[in-house]
Amino acid sequence: MAGGHVKYRHLSRTSSHRQALLRNLVTELVRQESIHTTWPKAKEAQRLAERLITYAKKNNETSRRQAQGILFTPDELMPKLFGPIRERYLNRPGGYTRVLRTMPKNKFDQGDSAILELVDGPKDMRFAITAAAVARDRKLGTGHTDITIKNIQKVTQFRPEGRDQFEEMVEKVAGLQLNMNELKDKAVKKE
Repeated sequence: MAGGHVKYRHLSRTSSHRQALLRNLVTELVRQESIHTTWPKAKEAQRLAERLITYAKKNNETSRRQAQGILFTPDELMPKLFGPIRERYLNRPGGYTRVLRTMPKNKFDQGDSAILELVDGPKDMRFAITAAAVARDRKLGTGHTDITIKNIQKVTQFRPEGRDQFEEMVEKVAGLQLNMNELKDKAVKKE
């Protein structure tokens, strides 16, 4: 049935191979909080990761066993999943992960590439990118665009002390931009 509606992406693998691949991706996501893979794999792994974090939020014996069945190294990652990650998303109603499209990983095969990350974590790219945009706007003395204002609200909404952390990141990025400009000026003077 070509072109028919399917429930999930098969990823050109058998069922057992596909499940092992997704479990491996989700295990690494919990361990590193951000992974770089192909876009279809990231979208499928996102579904499993959302389910895993929902199990962590329930925090009962049944959900612990289900989470243990997903992770490849549960003895190593269960304390992290049911500890800091659970606390981070306890008040969030959903949307624990984000898929960001990137340039293809390999220029020869041109496969769609993506980053799958946990939101509101230490490696949250939208948080860093929004902070860089705010630092740039402040340096230029221009106002924020509607998109930047909306992104500021999104990245600080569910973080405890989100505004303070955001201001710290803006100051850090502004300091990095100043250091880069000083290095460029020194390089120009040497020539």
